[in-house]
Amino acid sequence: MSPKQPRPEARGYPGNLGSLFAGDAALDRTALVDLYDPARAREISFSELDALCNAVARGLRRMGLAAGDRIAILSANRHEFIATLLGAMRAGVVPVPINIKLAAETVHYIVQDAGAHVIFTEASSMRLCPSGVKLIEFGGSGVDAFESFLDPGDFSAFDPAPDSVAIQPYTSGSTGRPKGVLLTHYGQNWSRRILAYTRGTTNNDVILVAAPLYHKNALNAIKQGLTAGAMLPLLPQFNVERYIAAIGRYRCTVISGVPTMMSMVLARKDLLAATDTSSVRTIMMGSAPSSNQLLTQLRAAFPNAEPLVVYGVTEGGPVPLGPHPEGKPRPQGSIGVPYPGTEAKLIGGDTDDQGELVVRNPGVLLAYHNLPEETARRIRDGWYYTGDICRRDRDGFYYFVGRTDDMFVCGGENIFPIEVETLLERHPAVHQAYVMPFAHEIKGQVPYAFVVLRSDAHVSEEELKEFALANGPAYQHPRRVFFLPELPLAGTNKIDQQRLRHWVAEGKLELDQARRTTS
Repeated sequence: MSPKQPRPEARGYPGNLGSLFAGDAALDRTALVDLYDPARAREISFSELDALCNAVARGLRRMGLAAGDRIAILSANRHEFIATLLGAMRAGVVPVPINIKLAAETVHYIVQDAGAHVIFTEASSMRLCPSGVKLIEFGGSGVDAFESFLDPGDFSAFDPAPDSVAIQPYTSGSTGRPKGVLLTHYGQNWSRRILAYTRGTTNNDVILVAAPLYHKNALNAIKQGLTAGAMLPLLPQFNVERYIAAIGRYRCTVISGVPTMMSMVLARKDLLAATDTSSVRTIMMGSAPSSNQLLTQLRAAFPNAEPLVVYGVTEGGPVPLGPHPEGKPRPQGSIGVPYPGTEAKLIGGDTDDQGELVVRNPGVLLAYHNLPEETARRIRDGWYYTGDICRRDRDGFYYFVGRTDDMFVCGGENIFPIEVETLLERHPAVHQAYVMPFAHEIKGQVPYAFVVLRSDAHVSEEELKEFALANGPAYQHPRRVFFLPELPLAGTNKIDQQRLRHWVAEGKLELDQARRTTS
């Protein structure tokens, strides 16, 4: 566990994260635009949101919940989600946001592991909820509806201790069961100010949120935006048509997402051509590597915007890497340099300038929930071992290379998927490439590539293999190339690896390939 930290008040930070927009709480200016209902956008002012957060906090107290108790939130994006998240924090209750695309078994595990007393959900997600836990329904009617739960009135926010937990998100669980991450009020207050003020966010900004609120990308956008008094259009989930329409309608200045989302946006040239996107000044992408080709295409499609590769982990909330202290321009593809207050080092590599990224700052997790051995393995003397491989250039800029568990060995050679993806995306016919390891009886594992072509472009599997062999190390070339109209997304808008593996195992892609060849 990390060492005891000074009380937030002593460092000039407000104590309770749920009060992050306290300076704007009395304003009638729009804080959120809830786009849950496509036919009826709902604008919520800062004063309305503040009152709603207080009503949630009072409702939780009326239910008998005390500081340190847990609640779960299982819902698509909507303003009630944000009010419940922040209102729980004001009461000292710890919100546990849960991925709505998880299997019911995994949702049950998270609810049980967290010890959640109540689940705030909506009709479409109720089937995932375990029995025996009280449900409060967003948008419902009756005694268990959200509106009935609320208790309007003033509320004095819980005064957290330095190690009081503010929120308990869960990791994706790609290498095992999801792990609860304990993030403190103090650490998250520090990180939200870093996010807002070092990026120059102001109350003139309009930040579009389409990533799910149970994911760090959206949570960081909410913290950044509300801290600075910005307006936040909130889509229930990512939809490329509604995303582009919202950019134009609300004159968004900041858009964000994972690279796959941005690739899907770029593919809709018809919608982009019909939409005024000149207001966009910043494009933030994280959670997965971004190729230089994608960044170049974004600069062309959004000429007034700077595409930024941002870095963060659930456990760091975020682990900030930002602008150079001497004002040096960030090279394309760099995740930046450590912000003030963040220490970083690279360990275990062949040189001091490449290896696993290890960081220390106030935003690092307190611990993993009920996992002391994992906590001891990943946090040592306050340093968090990210499991991410990075490199550093001579100016101190960092670059993401891949996760330690993404790397695979092919015939004795180490391969990071991003290296093969970057190579394939240099081909003029390739819009997007995604690479995964598959078992091989001689080589151990070999790369397979899943490719989305540019519109009206044509290339064969053999031609792409030959291109890779001619332009990169032989061991990196993909042994199979499958063509898809688009890459499938999982709940966090990352590529759905399980679905791709299933398609390969079932021969679905072989059949599609044959149809494509003969059509």
